[in-house]
Amino acid sequence: MTRNATQLGLGLIGIGKPWGHAPKPVPSDREAHALLEYAFDLGIRYFDTAPSYGDGVSEIRLGRFAKSLAAEVTIATKMGEHWDAAANEPYADHAYDALRRSLDRSIDRLGRIDILQLHKTTPAALASDDVSRAWEYARSLGITRIGPSANDLESARCALADPRFSVLQVPYNSTNTTFADIFDAAATRGIHAVVNRPLAMGALATAGNRAAFDFVRARRPAVILTGTISPAHLRANCEAFLA
Repeated sequence: MTRNATQLGLGLIGIGKPWGHAPKPVPSDREAHALLEYAFDLGIRYFDTAPSYGDGVSEIRLGRFAKSLAAEVTIATKMGEHWDAAANEPYADHAYDALRRSLDRSIDRLGRIDILQLHKTTPAALASDDVSRAWEYARSLGITRIGPSANDLESARCALADPRFSVLQVPYNSTNTTFADIFDAAATRGIHAVVNRPLAMGALATAGNRAAFDFVRARRPAVILTGTISPAHLRANCEAFLA
């Protein structure tokens, strides 16, 4: 689903663990599959997940859905944040062995990876030999579209200066404009800019989704991710995006 060259994608943290401005319970397998089917029927072809979204639950559910399709979708996932099952919480580990094991599990769950991002990015992680080796391992698996999912401006700027990267994911909305200046630079570099939290994890939804999407789309990102797990909200977001 696109408008003015920006694509609407679906972020899948909510089908793996509680998330959002007002966290909702994780949907059942049946509910998650129905949501993915509905998103596909609405025209969404870009799906973003991660292994830390509930001990791989989000990846497993997306993988099952994607393998059932005759049509192609874009599968984006991450490495660098992992799930501690005993503590029932995520943790960051950018050591090579941890990244390689995580990537192997993601491939097994998803079947393939079109876009790979580094989770819990820091400038030090981006410069580390372990992460560089993990990128090379990803390339050996045929994954060529890589880059960080950044939450700090320094990491985003490091990404813009690194010729290995063709993808950069950042949060951006009217209450968080930290990354406002990176979009033009990303376009100049040919980097695929992905925006998460366009509705501030749901906090901006009551202010009008169309205005929130238009605010983000003015920066001309390649993809805007909506993170809802409600089919009704997803349809409303699609309608607002296309309005």
